[in-house]
Amino acid sequence: MKGQCLCKAVTIETADNQELHACHCNNCRTWGGSAGFTTMVQGIKTDNADNIASFQLVEWGTRNFCKTCGTHLYFHQLGTDNYYLSAGLFDDVVGTSSKRVGDENASVYS
Repeated sequence: MKGQCLCKAVTIETADNQELHACHCNNCRTWGGSAGFTTMVQGIKTDNADNIASFQLVEWGTRNFCKTCGTHLYFHQLGTDNYYLSAGLFDDVVGTSSKRVGDENASVYS
């Protein structure tokens, strides 16, 4: 899969993964204004990594975004090769399967 931010300054390439995660935790909802829709992958390749900014809210992970346009790129679980990529970066993520996490917070939408 290959994706990019809104301004196309950052591109991300990774192995195909068609499973979408919808996270309803407080951090994902605050970060994106709604549930966080991601695809989890092991390892990524980025172009223009100097244009990626990082914010560490929790001890075990960072949120990363484009310095130019602010597009949410991914959450990196520190100490691992796990990346939760924003699904909107990819035109070809159609979600052949899905997983919900943080469901205890999903009731805030009703």
